[in-house]
Amino acid sequence: MVKNFWFEANNINCFKNGFRVIKNLNLKIGYSENVILIGPNGSGKSSLIEIINRNIYPVISNESKLKIFENELINLWELRKRISTVNNEIKNRINPNLKIYDLILSGLYGRYCYVQDKSERDFYMVEKIMKKMNIYDLSKKKFHYLSDGEKQISLIARALIKKPDVLILDEPIANLDYKSKFFLIDKINELSKLNTKILCVTHDISMITEIYDRVLMLKDGKIIADGHQNMVINSENLNRLYDIQVEVKKDNGLWNLERLSK
Repeated sequence: MVKNFWFEANNINCFKNGFRVIKNLNLKIGYSENVILIGPNGSGKSSLIEIINRNIYPVISNESKLKIFENELINLWELRKRISTVNNEIKNRINPNLKIYDLILSGLYGRYCYVQDKSERDFYMVEKIMKKMNIYDLSKKKFHYLSDGEKQISLIARALIKKPDVLILDEPIANLDYKSKFFLIDKINELSKLNTKILCVTHDISMITEIYDRVLMLKDGKIIADGHQNMVINSENLNRLYDIQVEVKKDNGLWNLERLSK
């Protein structure tokens, strides 16, 4: 049983542009857990990430409480060291001619550009993370020459070079073709060997592999299901989550949806 939690929310409500995007959230995530959060577009997934990263703030009340890394008073600089987030917007910040070696190294300095004054320790850390993730063959390639899957795993390597406690992956396989999608899922599965824990946010159940200890389902700002994937992933829950009639099956450790006839 999980006893130590890096994220604790009790009766949390959040508003964006006048709309309540998170409703009476009660959620604890343990230091030892890899968690996947699934839900349709507009369900509040991105808002939950923004709460964790302190980009939006919950409504203050006597009944609510928010702790991150066991603290209610959260130092943003400390938070940035301990949590790294990879989303699809990051790709737009990167010079297309930047080599992958330099892209990963830039993560040590919180930049997305070439770093002039590099230390021996910087080189050592880049070499180490690239070998661990088995992507050394990408090191001399320029960012714009990579496939979408290779771009995504390079950004994940950049996020991991700081050795965060938690890696948040926001829709990591969105807009990927099948080859890039499977490449990335396999690479993410290998990350389970590292000390960093994963919070993956997605609308695609094919992301749910054996590395995830827990599945959360979010709809209309509320958690509607929470537990081990073999308990949570079923046709009834997915029909409720997505408002569609589907049958869910597990084949060789992977989940698939099959649409039922009208």
